[in-house]
Amino acid sequence: MTGLSQPNTPESDTVQLAKVWTSMRNLFGLFMTGVTGLFAVIAVIPLAAIIINVAAEGLPLINLDLFTKLPPPPGLSGGGLGNAIVGTLIVLAIAVVISVPIGVLGAVWLSEFGRGTKIAYWVRFSANVLSGVPAIIAGLFSYTIIVMTMGSFSAFAGGVALAVVMLPIVMRTAEEGLVLVPEEVRLAAFGLGATRFEVVSRVVLPAALPSIATAVTLAIARAGGEAAPLLFTALNNNFWSTDLFRPIATLSVQVYFFAIIPYKPQQDLAWAGALVLLAIILFVSITSRVLTRKRVY
Repeated sequence: MTGLSQPNTPESDTVQLAKVWTSMRNLFGLFMTGVTGLFAVIAVIPLAAIIINVAAEGLPLINLDLFTKLPPPPGLSGGGLGNAIVGTLIVLAIAVVISVPIGVLGAVWLSEFGRGTKIAYWVRFSANVLSGVPAIIAGLFSYTIIVMTMGSFSAFAGGVALAVVMLPIVMRTAEEGLVLVPEEVRLAAFGLGATRFEVVSRVVLPAALPSIATAVTLAIARAGGEAAPLLFTALNNNFWSTDLFRPIATLSVQVYFFAIIPYKPQQDLAWAGALVLLAIILFVSITSRVLTRKRVY
């Protein structure tokens, strides 16, 4: 009958929802998507080149001796970086134990309790400034506070120096993750009778756990490759040592020393040490992602 609207049919819906790919808007969207993908690939190329180069040079020396033996004397082949690998794990563990609790608690205060206050502004500003300070300054700080006080270089002093490097990264990245948790979630928890402590500990922190894991991973990646602050604090040790208050070997310092001496065996060990350092950071990153993959809000 005329004057009555025709019933919708699947064919008519298909025609109405068909995308006009030749429109300027869609063409512009496709163009910008292609440009974004191109620049993403360009950004990844240097990283891939570094990883491939380090792997190509370091893989031939990856064997059991590398993880169990001490470095050889200059000019001699063989040996390994066992003491430096153990020392790196010890120093990073000290840095994580110091920086992560302080950084996460600081992020919780900035996002949940001090938001909008002048104190929070200056704390955030100080963290931003500290994140841009060269790592060698952190080493000099730890040297002045720890080494000169104790009268000896030590693994603990190296951990404190790396903790200073890690702290602003953990705090600022964790804060961003906490801020992203919707305010409605907090209000719903308050509506159910939860206290402020329960809201933060049982709702906000679990929801932001992937962001906190990312913050810790980024901080370890930044601190793990630093050699300058460790030269002033942990120094180096050519022998096995697990004493927190004595000098200790680390991969970054060992790689630095071996890379600048004119002996091919030591230069090859430097490549292997760099590859092991990359593997440690990659392992930490993958582990943190696996542990937090099901805790996304």
